[in-house]
Parts: sequence; C-alpha cells; structure tokens
Amino acid sequence: MDSQDLAQYIESTDSISKPWLLVQLRLKKLQEQRATLSPEAYAQGLADIHADMMKLGEWWRGIEDEVF
Repeated sequence: MDSQDLAQYIESTDSISKPWLLVQLRLKKLQEQRATLSPEAYAQGLADIHADMMKLGEWWRGIEDEVF
C-alpha cells in the first residue's frame, strides 16, 4: 500500500480524526521520499514523526477491540 492508497482509505473510512492513521500516512510518505532525501533529512523526518507519535499517549486504552 502506498501513501495514495492509504490516504484514500483514510478518506473513504472517514478516519481523518484517527491520529495514528495520520502518523502512518506521514511515515509512508517519508519512506517514499527516502531516495531523494539526505540521510540527515530522513533521520530528522523520522524523529519528528516519532515525537508526534509519542505525544499520542495511550489512546488505545479501552478501545483495543476496535483498533487492533
């Protein structure tokens, strides 16, 4: 699944309010751009995505059956 497919899935399932899917989309886009980025730029992008993901906290607590 590429970033376009993932974006279409997020849009078609009305999942724009699910931040974990948006993190996945950002990661997929970064992976697709890896060949054109310097190692430093890629590492910085990955660090930014990781930091944002860690800010999500334990959003899944209590809704495990719905999201996993």
